[in-house]
Amino acid sequence: MAVELSYVLITPYSLMKSRTGGIIARLLSRTDLDLVGAQVLTFTKELANQYAGSLERSVSPSNPKTAKLLSDYVKENFTEREDGKRERVMMLLFRGEDACKKLYEIVGSLSGKPRKDSPTGETIRDTYSDLVADKDNPDKVRYFEPAVLTPPDFASAVERLKMFADFTGKSKNIVENVVGVEEGDERTLVILKPENWRHPSTKPGNIIDMLSRTGLRLVGCKIYRMSVAEALEFYGPVKEALRKKLAPKIGEKAKEMLEKEFEIKMNPQVIEKLTETVGFTFADDQFSKIVEFMSGRRPDSCPVSEMSDPGLAKCMILIYEGKEAISKIRNVLGPTDPTKAPGGTVRRDFGHDVMVNTAHASDAPESVVREMKIVKIDKNELSSKIQDFIQKYEAAKQ
Repeated sequence: MAVELSYVLITPYSLMKSRTGGIIARLLSRTDLDLVGAQVLTFTKELANQYAGSLERSVSPSNPKTAKLLSDYVKENFTEREDGKRERVMMLLFRGEDACKKLYEIVGSLSGKPRKDSPTGETIRDTYSDLVADKDNPDKVRYFEPAVLTPPDFASAVERLKMFADFTGKSKNIVENVVGVEEGDERTLVILKPENWRHPSTKPGNIIDMLSRTGLRLVGCKIYRMSVAEALEFYGPVKEALRKKLAPKIGEKAKEMLEKEFEIKMNPQVIEKLTETVGFTFADDQFSKIVEFMSGRRPDSCPVSEMSDPGLAKCMILIYEGKEAISKIRNVLGPTDPTKAPGGTVRRDFGHDVMVNTAHASDAPESVVREMKIVKIDKNELSSKIQDFIQKYEAAKQ
């Protein structure tokens, strides 16, 4: 089986109904595919028509009505509304062996006619899509919602990825003027940390599902690998805080251990020296562990020339928008220490300790601005990943 690149589009309705987390949980946990890109998009009418045309051309001999249903759905639901507000679509990019077939099986097929038997809930469309026919005329569809879109085969994937390659690269990574936006809305940044991505798991999707209870809109996202330099800057304020919090305790503990070992009583002034030496060393080592956790490399073992290289640890950055976005997200996330977080919060349910606590969320408007800048939120590598794959694929055919 060859390594393929394919995608899943989460529809505007699925995003609006906060079904994103459940959909992502299934996609991540049921395959060994690598999620290599993610981006929230607002389609132009031109792209919607182009994509709809591709869908309509891919007529299945056994089910000729499905292509027309999907094509009409995209033209009607992916473009901006009459009031100028734009609809959000979330694109997820997956890479791996037989990617198209694996994703298509998880998404599930669509029937040209509504199924008479009850859906099993096995596929995403079993759970989230709807196809309602007129009682008097079964051939007439009264309501249709596919939940997600994905190409059925690799040829279709390549054709449509070519459409998206240039468009995604020119699109803003944080969408604006979307349905639901109001004056006074604020934005906040969330990072789903590396421990969520170490093996196929429902965790990232479950966390997004919990964050959805805030009623906020997801207006930006990307898959990211934080460099050592970025991690040092991002968590820079934590270094001094660790020194203030941990160093005195370590100094006191070191004094007690020395007194016990050598059976002597040490001068109280010794604590100050132990704090500045042993205490600071311990606190700085804890800071280096945070940087290593987020970037995959310790700063003291990373050559200066490689400090700005993409890190070895994957995370997902999410941007939420709405009233009191910062406080709402932090309330659902819970305190930094999972053991002190109340039940039903993200960190209580999924966190392990102060460092391995599943997610980060900005704590103030100025932090949002600072952190967005560090992680280069305006840039998204999804487009370049598509273009690189297409170029290699075209070269291999020659």
